[in-house]
Amino acid sequence: MDRVYLDHAATTPPDPRVVETMLPMFTRYWGNPSSISLEGQEARRALDSARKLCADLLGAQPKEIVFTSGGTEADNMAIRGAAFAQRARGRGNHVVTTQIEHHAVLNTVEQLEREGFRATYLPVDHEGFVDLGALEDAVGPETIVVSVMAANNEVGTIEPIAEVSRIAKAKNPNVVVHTDAVQAAGAIDITPAKLGVDLLSLAAHKFYGPKGVGLLYVKNRTPFQAMIFGGGQEKERRSGTENVPGIVGLATAMKLAWDEAEDRNAHAGKLRGRLLYGLPERIPDTVITGPADPASRLSNSVSCCFRNVEGESVLLALDMAGIAASSGSACTTGSLEPSHVLTAMGIDRDLAHASLRLTVGKDNTAAQIDYVLDKLPEIVARLRSLAG
Repeated sequence: MDRVYLDHAATTPPDPRVVETMLPMFTRYWGNPSSISLEGQEARRALDSARKLCADLLGAQPKEIVFTSGGTEADNMAIRGAAFAQRARGRGNHVVTTQIEHHAVLNTVEQLEREGFRATYLPVDHEGFVDLGALEDAVGPETIVVSVMAANNEVGTIEPIAEVSRIAKAKNPNVVVHTDAVQAAGAIDITPAKLGVDLLSLAAHKFYGPKGVGLLYVKNRTPFQAMIFGGGQEKERRSGTENVPGIVGLATAMKLAWDEAEDRNAHAGKLRGRLLYGLPERIPDTVITGPADPASRLSNSVSCCFRNVEGESVLLALDMAGIAASSGSACTTGSLEPSHVLTAMGIDRDLAHASLRLTVGKDNTAAQIDYVLDKLPEIVARLRSLAG
């Protein structure tokens, strides 16, 4: 069998339809969209069209879309941009997030603490759901930003963002609510108005678009301070010559993901179910992590731990068997520390070291899943026997 790719939470293969729309941006419409020349104006029209499409898909206005280099930059811009703008208005210096955020959020908040801000990191329960009572207790008159991810990238937990927004704004109407929707895009409805958020981050490569491009939704009139300065692009919110090919690819990938969401999620859910129930049946001492209710986790996400085995060893053996997987966030692969997400959920460090994340995609097949269910029990059994 050809290689089986089950690491779609790390990145997805670019859809050929997306690549097709990008190619003319390299070969024909290659001008600088800030130029007044014919070449520049052709690029500007492509950029404006992509911006409008992204805005329409999010139920937003084109002026509320800021293109970025990806999800990490969008998260950084959202939190820092809002925090500094809010503090400048004298509204406080307190930021609230959760213990299970992607490091693009956590490290940004930690940096803000070094710059004089105060932070609260909300706990989660054993399934990864944010403690809403702790959120209500945390938000006060000095709270300026609340950032809670829409869905967790490691265990797939879908967070109640609309309720997070309602609670935060009820306690402090001036608070700015951000959600990192990088992992959730295409899997659940992330319309900002429905979620009640002021800021929302996306990355194209999580839904079959190109790497190196993303967007930040900034609700009209949201306090926001630019972090990158120069030519004044993106209405002076993010300077730098726009990545027109990437942005066109992002818009196309979004359109396809939104249009095909029902079919993609139904397909992923069936394959995920085979893994979610097949792994514990075939491998003794398998602990499924994340929500017990499949409807409360991303349709493509399976997270588990195997007792008495090292997760990295499992990954290497899987790769040798032609199966791509992850032990958690792809951004922290190789770290000797156990997953901060799993430990925050109350999973002991030894077990957390034996974690495995399998995330299926639109092109995976039932035969591929069956292959994994045949190979993985053999791998775990062999590694356990070697460990004694």
